[in-house]
Amino acid sequence: MTTAILTLNAGSSSLKLGLFDGDRVLASGLVDRIGGDGVMRLNGANNALPQPTDADFSSHQAALTAALITLDAAFPGLTITAVGHRVVHGGPDFTAPAVVTPTVLAKLEGYAPFAPLHQSHNLAGIRAAITAFPQAVQVACFDTAFHRNQPWENDTYALPRSYYDKGVRRYGFHGLSYQFIAGELARTHPDLAAGRVIVAHLGNGASMCAMQGGRGIASTMGFSALDGLAMGTRVGQIDPGVLLYLMEQEGMGAAAISDLLYRQSGLLGLSGISNDMRGLEASDDPQAAQAIGYFCARIQREIGSLAAALGGLDALVFTGGIGENSARIRAQVCDGMRWIGIALDASQRDGVISTKDSPVIVIVIATNEEQVIARACALTIGTP
Repeated sequence: MTTAILTLNAGSSSLKLGLFDGDRVLASGLVDRIGGDGVMRLNGANNALPQPTDADFSSHQAALTAALITLDAAFPGLTITAVGHRVVHGGPDFTAPAVVTPTVLAKLEGYAPFAPLHQSHNLAGIRAAITAFPQAVQVACFDTAFHRNQPWENDTYALPRSYYDKGVRRYGFHGLSYQFIAGELARTHPDLAAGRVIVAHLGNGASMCAMQGGRGIASTMGFSALDGLAMGTRVGQIDPGVLLYLMEQEGMGAAAISDLLYRQSGLLGLSGISNDMRGLEASDDPQAAQAIGYFCARIQREIGSLAAALGGLDALVFTGGIGENSARIRAQVCDGMRWIGIALDASQRDGVISTKDSPVIVIVIATNEEQVIARACALTIGTP
């Protein structure tokens, strides 16, 4: 019999899974294109696991069932003791992982307007897991929790205070990734972890976080996952007056503006080509280069802003799909940042990539949100 913890990260049409025995990964993978011609890619520790014949991927529940058929075949007698869920928004109340109860689930549903692209899908994954594993402990782990102790001035907007009390605050996101990076820094570079660090989580969703002593004190994202850096299809920082213009002069309603900001903007909107950085880097279209330039320029500006919040800078960490894999983006961001103490060693490909005499250490660390979730589950149910 195999006893394990399952982690789930449910998107609009995807379900990312991890199967853990402590910190040991037994299996991991993804069910993609849920609701359409779904495809499943699951891997054991040393081999790819087969997709079941005639699998149903019509819903998150069906996709989870198909994945479990594969996992049960690979691990006979599999018993899931806990299921950990990435939940993007925990609102002002959830500052740590929480066991899912009907009351907790209802409260999380109330935060759906705060994260319209993510929350409902995260909760669909929770409901699917409750049906599949009625005896397992369901644990919600929040992307916003890491930022909940940031100073008040980094947590609020200059609106009447009544809005802050209603939950209109700077929540920050990608907290599970930042928590993992903070732990890795404490393990591998404890002297840096105790100091002033900026972490750039760069992917289709992108943000940056300022850490002091391993704690988040400021983030580029705010009330929603729209703010800050340009992303794959999300706009990032924008003057609120633009939104008033779109309403008053263009006659756009809330749904049309939401679609514009979340799905048509960012790298896709700037380039007119793709939201995928790999495609933009491979393109010789001038608009692709301009989109990349804007992306990097915003990161540079935010480095300056977050360094001011920290009162200086000891280390810059790149993580996320783009941050971990694109040497071009890392170099373009760091070029021209010598004034703040950043100097790259072009011969380095991973790990510490700054020069030996660089006042600011630059590091590449692969993030692992699933491991953070699995550890939270183990702590919740009291296993090593």
